[in-house]
Amino acid sequence: MEFFLAHIRKQVVLSAEDAEILTGYFRSRKLKKKHFLVQEGDMNQYSFFVVAGILRLYSIDPNGFEHIIQFGPAGWWINDMQSWLKQTPGNLYIDAIEDSEVLQVSKADIDTLYARIPALEKYFRLLAENAVAAYQQRFVSSLSQSAKDRYNSFCQLYPTLIQQLPQKHIASYIGVTPEFLSKMLNQSNNQ
Repeated sequence: MEFFLAHIRKQVVLSAEDAEILTGYFRSRKLKKKHFLVQEGDMNQYSFFVVAGILRLYSIDPNGFEHIIQFGPAGWWINDMQSWLKQTPGNLYIDAIEDSEVLQVSKADIDTLYARIPALEKYFRLLAENAVAAYQQRFVSSLSQSAKDRYNSFCQLYPTLIQQLPQKHIASYIGVTPEFLSKMLNQSNNQ
C-alpha cells in the first residue's frame, strides 16, 4: 500500500487518517500472465491501480485484430471507463502481459471516498485531465504522424516498457503489423 499512497501523495496531501480510510476500500488482486481482469461484455465494476506487472487495455475488431489502447505498468490506473462510469457491459478487454498485482476499488466506494476524503476528488480530477490530454494527443498522432513518429511517441510515453513488451503489442498500440514494425526498426538500426 505504501507505493499506492506515495503515488497519490505526489498529487495531493493525505493525512495519516485519510490514508487509513483510503486503504480500507481497496482490495489487492493478483493476476497471472494472460489472465483477464475484464472481458468484452463484462460490467467493469472496478477501477484498477497497478502495483506490479504490466496490463493492457484493448479491443478486438470484427476481423479479430487487437487494438491496444493503453498499457498499465506499475503506478498507472487502468479500466474500461465507459463501462465503469455507466455501469453497463463493456466492449474492452484488460489482461495481464506478465504476472501482475492490482488494487481494485468499486465505483460506489470511490463515490464514498470522495465524500470522506475531499482531496481524492482533486487527485482523480488531475488524473482525468492528464488522461484526456494524452488521449487527444494520441488521437492526433494516429491521424497525422508516420508509424516511425508514433513509435517514437510510444517510446517517450512508456520508456521502461520498450524492452519488456513483445513487438506484437507495440505494433498493435501504434497501429501497424508486427512485420511492418520489425522492418521499420531494422531500417532505423541500419541507418
